Order: sequence, then C-alpha cells, then structure tokens
Amino acid sequence: MREENGFDEPPMSWKRLTERVDQQDWPAGALYVIATPIGNLADLSLRAVEALRRCDVIAAEDTRSSRQLLDAWGVNTPMMAAHRHNEASAAQAIIGRLQKGERVALISDAGTPAVSDPGARVVRTIVAEGYRAIPVPGASAVMAALMVSGATTDENPAYTFAGFTPHKTTARQKWFRRWSAINMPVVFFESPHRLAASMGDLADVLPGDRLVTIARELTKRFEQVVTLPLNEVQAWLQQDPHHSQGEFVLVLHPSPDAADEAPPAYVSILLDALLEDLSVKDAARIAARATNLPKADLYRMALERGKNES
Repeated sequence: MREENGFDEPPMSWKRLTERVDQQDWPAGALYVIATPIGNLADLSLRAVEALRRCDVIAAEDTRSSRQLLDAWGVNTPMMAAHRHNEASAAQAIIGRLQKGERVALISDAGTPAVSDPGARVVRTIVAEGYRAIPVPGASAVMAALMVSGATTDENPAYTFAGFTPHKTTARQKWFRRWSAINMPVVFFESPHRLAASMGDLADVLPGDRLVTIARELTKRFEQVVTLPLNEVQAWLQQDPHHSQGEFVLVLHPSPDAADEAPPAYVSILLDALLEDLSVKDAARIAARATNLPKADLYRMALERGKNES
C-alpha cells in the first residue's frame, strides 16, 4: 500500500533509472532546446535535468526566475541571457560556444522555448550555421489545456494556436472573428486584467452557445478548468474574484453546427481532381490531410461524386 508521503518501490530503482539516462548519447557542439515546467517543479523530466547539468552554459529568457528552478533541482550550470531584446547577439555568442564543441541549453521562463516564447531566432541561426538543435520536450500550456478541454477528437485532432489576443477591443473582435471561422479548436492566451473584456468581446461576435474552456493556473496549486457556453462566462467570472486571477489558457471549441455546415467549395474541387487518378478511399484520405476535415465525411462526399461521374 502506498504511503501518503512516499512511493512504492518501482520496478527499476531511481538510481538505475538515472544511470540509464546518464548513459544516453549527449552530442557535443549542439543546442539543447529544453522545455521547463509551467508551474509545477516536478514536471521537469529526468532527461531535461541531465541535459541542464551536462551543458556548459544555459541560455535563459529570465536568468533570475530560472535560477530558482535550477537551484531546486541542484543544477549549477552557469547561465547567460537570451531574451527577445538580445536574441540576435545571443545567437552569435551561442555559435561561438558551439564552435568550441560546447553543449548549450536554451530555456524560456516557463514551458517550451521558441513556441510563443523567445528562442526561434536562436534556433534558426544555429541551424543555418550547420549546428544541431536537439529538442528535449516537456511541459506545454497549450497541450495541457487541450488535454482537459475535450475539444479535439481522434477522428479530427487538428487544432490551432493563436497566441495572445490583441490589447484593443476593435482589434480583438476582428481577431476573434477571423480565428473563430476556422473549423477546429483555437487555443489562445489572455492576461488576467483583460480576461473579462476579452470574454465579453468573444460573446459579442459569436453565438452564446459556443463553448470555451478556461484553464487557470495550470499545474499549480490553485489550478482550475471549466468549460462553459459563452453566455455563462461572465456570470462565472463574477462568482469569485479568484476566477479572474492567475495565468490563463483558453480553448475556443468549434461551432456545434460545424459538422452540419456545407464544406467550402474548394473541397469539392479538390476531391474531383483527386478522383481522376485515385480510388474513393485514397482521395478521401489525402483530402482529409489537406483540409483537416473528417475523413468519414470526405469519403461520403467522394463516394457520391464518384457515383455522379459514372
């Protein structure tokens, strides 16, 4: 029986597990792009810890906040700054280290570098110079929110990530209209002081029954995830002042009527072109990849169009 403050003995001891990680290949002269926790210190993987320890320097978006994480895990690797204001010069400094055969880690303040965080310019620069960028995946606010939203399906797993919303109301409403027209879940970030206004703008441009998942303080002590129709969001925010506090990831669900809507005209044109040389099954499969529409729906369309041609 598991004790409240301990763990059952695993099949492989912690020591043996760390030894196996230590024995993995750790190429020199490479950039290790490492995901860090988005709130819970325990979400740093063993591979990430070992990479951070093995690297000669850690290029960090915020050296002060990253030092807290590194200290918690006993990582003493020196750091250098690599943020959006010095990314170009940081990339050149990193190349200088890679030329010497050093290992360099790249981390952001929280989550995955180069994805809605600084780092992409560094990666592009070092890859263009012929150096290897090695991903060490881990925590992601986008994926965490999607996991608990129920907005995707195994038949149509497509989604899109839109980043932060615009600051001004007019621009934000235009932004929402554009992204909401996409027939797939849309993940976006919002700051706490703009959340109520942003949800109001979203309710102004979309039907009230459109669902949105609000993920607050993901992986942290006061984590909270709710999925509500837009016409109930403001009431939920007003229920408790804590509902508007923290860090937010939101998932706008596809329109409930999307499945009943006629597909865009280009889908029929694409299917007709594919059916000239392919079977109905293969045409539907390729069209599904190209359009992110359900394969079953495209198969029925292709079958019907094939009958009409014969």
